[in-house]
Amino acid sequence: MRAESRRSRLTTVAIDHVILVVADLDAAAEVLERDHGLSSLPGGRHTGHGTANRITPLGDSYLELMGVVDAVEAETSPMGRWALAHRQQGLIPAGLCLRTDDASAEAARLGVTAAAMSRVRPDGVVLSWRNVGADDMFAGRAPLFFIHWDDMAMHPGRAPVDHHRSVGGIERVVVSGDPAALSARIGDQDLPVVLETGPPGIRRVRIGTGAESILLGE
Repeated sequence: MRAESRRSRLTTVAIDHVILVVADLDAAAEVLERDHGLSSLPGGRHTGHGTANRITPLGDSYLELMGVVDAVEAETSPMGRWALAHRQQGLIPAGLCLRTDDASAEAARLGVTAAAMSRVRPDGVVLSWRNVGADDMFAGRAPLFFIHWDDMAMHPGRAPVDHHRSVGGIERVVVSGDPAALSARIGDQDLPVVLETGPPGIRRVRIGTGAESILLGE
């Protein structure tokens, strides 16, 4: 773990989204809707990475179904290779993204460089953001990274969608690994993230509903 400086007290961090890498985007979307009442929307291609996604909006958070759509292109990208290695038949959480309102501060704290990214939605709208520490996740050094959206009004979690049940946001995420290293990675924040000792990864995700919660993972 690289040396980390203390995060500015003005920086706000929250759960942004959880990534589930699936073998087939359309099939996974059907299972998510049939078994859990959650609808999803086409997201778009990650140009240069061989992947595409579907989005399940949950307010200020969302689930990202990620699939490999060009295996040859995916092999040329750290993100694409990560997706190839983590794709599953079921709805298994693979990565956690925390939202920050100060990418520069997070990058300085972690000793990394923020990376600009974008994708084009099916309606032609371009979404842009900066990732912080994503390369560490793609290389297997951490199960989570940070994101700073350039325009929160365009946040995928806020997209209009018709779920088949009352749905809130992501209530809790259980992450395993070295708890001390994970705590240092996240920083001094009060988040609904539970840290467990074990193989690095995202163990469980709980999504709030009007009745019993939806659980994905182990």
